[in-house]
Amino acid sequence: MKEGVGDAFQKETKYRRGKLSGGGLDWDAKPETYKRYPGAALVDLPQPSCNKPGTVWDALRMRRSVREFADGPISPAQLSQLLWAAQGMTARLQGYGLRTAPSAGALYPLELYVAVHNVSAIDQGMYHYAVETHQLEGLEKGDFRLKVARAALDQEMAYAANAVFVWTAVFERSTWKYKQRAYRYIYLDAGHSAQNLALAAVALGLGSCQIGALYDDEANEMLGVDGISESTIYMTAVGKM
Repeated sequence: MKEGVGDAFQKETKYRRGKLSGGGLDWDAKPETYKRYPGAALVDLPQPSCNKPGTVWDALRMRRSVREFADGPISPAQLSQLLWAAQGMTARLQGYGLRTAPSAGALYPLELYVAVHNVSAIDQGMYHYAVETHQLEGLEKGDFRLKVARAALDQEMAYAANAVFVWTAVFERSTWKYKQRAYRYIYLDAGHSAQNLALAAVALGLGSCQIGALYDDEANEMLGVDGISESTIYMTAVGKM
């Protein structure tokens, strides 16, 4: 089958150890952060109400990227809530298992794995989240902290976290319908899912940081996926604060 533009994008934008582009940033050429329309009529808005604890508005206000974590385990209940927030099933409708995060065409191309580093009563190891039954499928026991950190562009937070969540995409689930445009939707899906997890972490009193910089092939090897039909696209480190 001829390679499409989306397939090529996925392959050609991988990070590979020893082959990252170097060089400094041209700060003088940095684009402006805000777009403004000088002379446009301005309409004042009421201030957002976001200080009530336990609400989604408070979680949005409190969400920050956290890269340093405290010692001690998180609980299985916390891990369960995080997994459900990211990809959990909420209802069944006309043959579809609807989930907490939207997905283009309800095709759900994402798979969610979690490297358990320090969760009470759950062995260290690599697990796959079984969405249909809300269970963990154990893939390999052991200390994955170094492997995960190396795959995450050698970022220490992925070593120190209590758990690192890893999203992969099974591309054919989306390309079957949307062809090469599917790659746009897949990454949007991942963003929806990761934001859900980030807000859930806040609600649980935990810190999280999203990781887009990763060595694709090393992450794929760690999970045992081929990097072609299924490939790693995103990570999130979660830990105690």
